[in-house]
Order: sequence, then structure tokens, then C-alpha cells
Amino acid sequence: MKIKSINPDTGEINETYLLHTLPIVNDIINSVDLAQKEWVATSFIERSMLMRNAAKLLRKQKPTLAQLITHEMGKVIRESEAEVEKSALVCDYYADNAKAFLSDEVINSDAKSSFVAFEPLGVILAVMPWNFPFWQVFRFAAPALMAGNAAVLKHASNVPGCSVAIEKIFTDSGFPENLFRSLLIPASEVENIIGNKIIKAVILTGSESAGRHVAKAAGKHLKQTVLELGGSDPFIVFKDADLNKCSEVAVMARMINTGQSCIAAKRFIVVEEIADEFIKLVSQKMSELQSEGPMDPRSDFGPLARPDLLIELQSQIDRSVKMGAKIELGGNPMKRDGFYFEPTIMSKVTEDMPVFTEETFGPVIAIVLVENEEKAIELANKSNFGLGASIWTQDRDKGIRLARKIEAGAVFINGLVKSDPRLPFGGIKNSGYGRELSNYGIKEFVNIKTIWVG
Repeated sequence: MKIKSINPDTGEINETYLLHTLPIVNDIINSVDLAQKEWVATSFIERSMLMRNAAKLLRKQKPTLAQLITHEMGKVIRESEAEVEKSALVCDYYADNAKAFLSDEVINSDAKSSFVAFEPLGVILAVMPWNFPFWQVFRFAAPALMAGNAAVLKHASNVPGCSVAIEKIFTDSGFPENLFRSLLIPASEVENIIGNKIIKAVILTGSESAGRHVAKAAGKHLKQTVLELGGSDPFIVFKDADLNKCSEVAVMARMINTGQSCIAAKRFIVVEEIADEFIKLVSQKMSELQSEGPMDPRSDFGPLARPDLLIELQSQIDRSVKMGAKIELGGNPMKRDGFYFEPTIMSKVTEDMPVFTEETFGPVIAIVLVENEEKAIELANKSNFGLGASIWTQDRDKGIRLARKIEAGAVFINGLVKSDPRLPFGGIKNSGYGRELSNYGIKEFVNIKTIWVG
């Protein structure tokens, strides 16, 4: 069987890849297991050197790798280049900090001495999405490998070229040949892989339904999981917000990766007094966005990654309009080749409409008006998701007070919700569980072992 890489800008086939058969998959997993047993004996100095090599190689090959990202999932080229650079950054971060994060932690007890050691689990299965095909993988792989683990990657089916390229990055950087391997398999095979005794844990970034499926399979085999799932991040604007800065970031927060991001702002909750001015400013900025094709550095947005995403987005908009929502800007697929959708602004949105209750994966700003901060927080929390949130107010104390009331894994006050290697990242509720990045992320896939000496 074969898998096709299709350019969302043109609908043309980039390349065709052969799927791995079951015997090949088993051989790969066995090879990774052997590599991990040797890797665990290496020092942090050795691991850090190789991880810095990976960072250097990412930067050296950035133009080629960015072009691969853009051709496979449609991201505009400057964002693809930024993604490769961020992937290099996380490699450097863990090369610099892994040893300190995983050093023995002395704890006083009734023993002569007692401490906590952090030891690798073994081979980790990573099930990764297409929207940030390099960053999502490297933010897992860098800490996992630095901790002494090995990994097998089941990437999204529409980015096979990225999957193969990432494996090659690690190999060409000097890592053991089978320490990180890519599996070209359909999603239907993931459950069987989880059941393999060599696989010790699973990390997934993807949809809520995919997360439930993986968690069920992992639970059956008593294997640890970290899940980063969907999001419907609130973007809350109070009357004392700096509207010029706020509106600028609002467009950025919605339009990054053409709105195809779990942590993109999706529900814009705006206090009534400043709603007209906010809509005016955002409409002006959205209408100025350009799309000359994803490979053009002038482009602000690109196509959606797949035709089904475009169809689903149109359905969410149409159903909401039937319920009373008003389209202020856009609202339709663009009349051009590829899977393009107009930058869209919707007002008169209510909490029962699809663009509020469902995760919208595309360039749609849905604006809900509220009377006061109490109602704003109530609506922000009225969601099955809890990944990120953004609060806009010039009152710092107020921002912090309200941030503590938001049900989310991260709250940004007067700023864009984003991942940062230095800060933990993850969600609550149907957005998943567990954390990536920072010192918390590297400890998700280690055995936190108590050692007591009498």
C-alpha cells in the first residue's frame, strides 16, 4: 500500500511513499529497543553534543525543510521557517538544561539518606499531527531523547515527507541509527503498536476523538500517556484594554497557520462598551491580509491543509448563521485553486452556536458580547476544552485575579498564547492531560524513583 503527499495549494501530488508492512514495523520497533538499551548508558555530555548537532542541522537545512512543510500542509513559508527555527531552539534548550532537570533530588526523611532519581522508561510512541509537523515532534523528541529514551513516530498521514525528514535529521546529527524511527502506517495500526510490550508510553497531539482512542488502548495495557488535544481558546477583551495592540494580536492569534492551531484564539469574548471599536479595528486588519500563495514571503495566510477541513468550517459557519450569527467579513471558500477560505469575522454569536461550542480549525473570528467580567469568565469556562486563554486589560492585578479563575492550562495576559520551551504546555478538561516542555515536560517520560538508604 502507498500513501500520498498532496500539496494543499494546488491539489497536486508531491510524492508517494510505501507504507510499512507489519513485519517491517516489528523489525523497526525491535531495532529501536536495542538502540535504547545502549543509549541509556551514554552521558548527558554525549547526548547534549548530539542534540546541539540536530539544532545546527535544522538551521542549516531550514530553507529546504520549510519548503517541505509548506508543500505538504500549506503553511506560508515564513511561518514554516519560523517553525524549523523553533524546533532548533527546543533542541538547544534541552541540550543545555536536561542534566540539571534530571539530577538526583535529595529529600530528607527517616533514612540515613534518601533521594529521587529520574530514569528513562524506554521506547516511547509519538502520535503527531500535521499542523506543526516539525515543532510538535521536536518538542517531544528533544526532552525524551535527552532523558535516555528512544522513540518511534507515527506522524499524520498527510505529512509523510516531514516524518521521514525528521528521522534523517536525528541520524545525520550522529544519534544512533535506530534511536528515533518513523513508522509509515495508517492510524488503524496505532492500537496494535501500543500493545507491543516494547512500547512503554504514548504521547499524542491531535483531536479529542483520537485522544480517547489512544487513551483507551493505552489504559488496556497500563501504559502512561500524555495527551494534547483540541482547544477553543477564549480571547477576552475588557473595556480598559489597549485596543490597537489587542486587535493586532487578535488577528495574529486567529490567523497563525491559517487558524489551524489548537491554541489559536477562537472565541472572542468582548465587553459591550468597546465592541464596535474592536470589530472595526479587527475587520480593518483582517481585510488587509494577503495570500499570494504559501511560497510567497508576502503571504499572510495559506490554504487549509485538507478539503474536508474546508467543508467542516463552512458547515460550522452556515449553521451558526442560521441561528442568528452575522458575517462581518468573508464567510466563504475563496474562488481559486487549492483549499482556501476567506478570513472571516462573525458577530452576534451566542454560546449555543457551533462556532462557539465546537473547535473551529480555520480563519474565523467569532465574537460574543458580554456585559461584565463575571459573564466574561463564565463564558470563557463554558467549554469542554481547557488549553489556553488570553485576557486583555491594562489592570495587571485584575488580569492575574481573573487568570486564576480561567479553566485552562495556560493564561496569557496582554499577549499571544504560545508555547515556549521554558514554560510547561498542556491542557485540562477535553484538551487532554500531562505537560510538555520545561522541566515538567521532560519528567513525563521518566521513572521517578525513590531511593531510600538505611
